Amino acid sequence: MRSFGRAIHAEFTKVTTTRLWWILAIVMVAYVALVAGGLTAILGVVGTGSGGGARAPQISDAQRAPLIYSFGSSIGYVFPVLLGALVTTGEFRHKTLTPTFLATPKRGRILVAKLVALFVFGALFGVFAMVGSVGAGSGIMAVFGQDAQLGSSGIWALVARAILAMALWCAVGVGLGALIPSQVAAIVIVLAFTQFVEPILRFASGLTDWSASIGKFLPGSASDALVGSSFYTLSAPSLVALDWWQGALVLAAYAVVAAVLGYFTSWRRDVT
Repeated sequence: MRSFGRAIHAEFTKVTTTRLWWILAIVMVAYVALVAGGLTAILGVVGTGSGGGARAPQISDAQRAPLIYSFGSSIGYVFPVLLGALVTTGEFRHKTLTPTFLATPKRGRILVAKLVALFVFGALFGVFAMVGSVGAGSGIMAVFGQDAQLGSSGIWALVARAILAMALWCAVGVGLGALIPSQVAAIVIVLAFTQFVEPILRFASGLTDWSASIGKFLPGSASDALVGSSFYTLSAPSLVALDWWQGALVLAAYAVVAAVLGYFTSWRRDVT
C-alpha cells in the first residue's frame, strides 16, 4: 500500500513539474468563459426582444442557467482528455517510463496510479471549467436582469456532476494514451473524434429510434447524461438520455476498457 502511495505521488510530481497542465487549464477557462458568456449575451438580447424573432431558440428561464453552466463540461471536456493522453504518451515519447518501471516493476500498479492522479487533475480541470462557465454566465445574466439560479441546490448538483464528468474524461485520456502511445496520433484522434466524428454520430443517432438507443451510449452522450444538461438537448430533443449515474458508469467503462487494452498492448512492451 505504501509503494502504491509513492507511485501516486510520483505521478502527481510528473504532472506538476511541467507547464502542460496549467497552460491547458488557462486556455480551457478562457474558451469556456467566452462561449458561455457569449451565448448568455445572445440569449439575453433575444429575451429582451432586441433580436431573434420567430427563429430564435425557445429557452425557458428554468433551462437557461443549467444550459449555460453545462458548457463547462460539454465543450471543455476535450482539455482533460488531452491532458490525460499527453501526459501518458509523453512517457513513451521521452522514455520516462524506463526509470519508472525500473523503480516499480509492477507496471499495472503504475498505470492505476496514473489513472488516480489524472482523475484528480481532471476534477481540478472541472472546477476551473465551472468557474469559467458559471462565472461568465451568471455575470452576463445579472447584466440582463435574469435569474442565475445560484441559490438552487439543483444547479450546484449539476456543477458537482460536471466536475465528476471532467475527472472521468481525464481518465479516458490516460487510457487512450496507454492504448495509442504515439503522441501525434493520440492528439489527432482526440480532436477528430470529439470535434467532428462524435457530434455527427450524435446528430445522426437521433434520426431513428434504434440508432437513438445506441447513440445514448456514446461517450459524449454519457457525459451529458451525467451532467444533466447540454446544448445537445436543444439540437436533438428527441434523444432519450441515460440517468446521471448510468452516464457515469458508461464513461468510467470507457476509461477502464481503454486502460486495460492499453495495458495488454503498449504498456507491457519494452519501452527502451
